Order: sequence, then C-alpha cells, then structure tokens
Amino acid sequence: MTGSTPQTLKPNRTQSPDVHHLEVTHVEGDAYSVDVRGHCLQVDQPLEAGGTDTAPTPTELFAASLATCVAFYAGRYLHRHGLPLTGLRVRTEFTMATDRPARVSSLRLVIVPPGALPERRRAALLAVASHCTVHNTLHQVPEIDIELEP
Repeated sequence: MTGSTPQTLKPNRTQSPDVHHLEVTHVEGDAYSVDVRGHCLQVDQPLEAGGTDTAPTPTELFAASLATCVAFYAGRYLHRHGLPLTGLRVRTEFTMATDRPARVSSLRLVIVPPGALPERRRAALLAVASHCTVHNTLHQVPEIDIELEP
C-alpha cells in the first residue's frame, strides 16, 4: 500500500474459526486448571514428584488424548457400520525417555473391540483408528511457538 501509514504486525492471535483456544491457570502448588470451551480439566503432579496428586499429569493427559482419539475413531467406525460399541476400550501404556530432554519415548495402545466385531472388520477398524487426528499430528509434527507475553 503506497503512501499509507506503515502497518505493524499484531500478535499471532488469529480469530479464524480454525483456531482453537484454551487457557491454563495456576491453582496452587503444582496444580493447574485448564479451560477448554467452558469445560474444566485439572492437572497436578504425583506426591513423589512434589505435587498433591489431585489430578493426572500433563503427560498422562497427552497419552489419554491419543487413547481417546483412537477410541473415538474406532467408535465412529463401529457406529457407521451398525456395530455395537458396548465393550470398546483402548488400553494405553507409555514410557518416559531416560535421557534428556524429558519426553515420552514410546506409547503402546491396544484397542479392545466389542465382542460382536466380525473378523472381517478387524483390519478396517484398526486402520481407521490408527489415523485419528492426534496420531496424525504426532506423525506430522505441528509448528509450535512458545512466547512470553510482553
């Protein structure tokens, strides 16, 4: 724009409908509250890590996020094919890395399908559940910016 006042860039706080917002607030000690669209989640640390063990850790919620996403996709597959969801579960375990930086080094998820799942549907269920949004995100790492508010 020639002849106009210089434009300054505003902080990356896009109001696009594609941008999702949540806010984390300190409660006390190692406990935090997470507000997601009016839903409140809590996080804390175990006693042995100095917390009060009032809620899961952020890392446990990370694993839970993957597990629930897999379960959701599996459930949608079953529903779409008129199959019962009763008994659908996802068992999950994760291992922390022993070196630095601190991180999850492995996750293992086992989908326990409903007992009524026909054998011919097993491979498709696994394929659909394995392409959930969280799993896809872990395979195509998103851009992450961590900033300090001025």
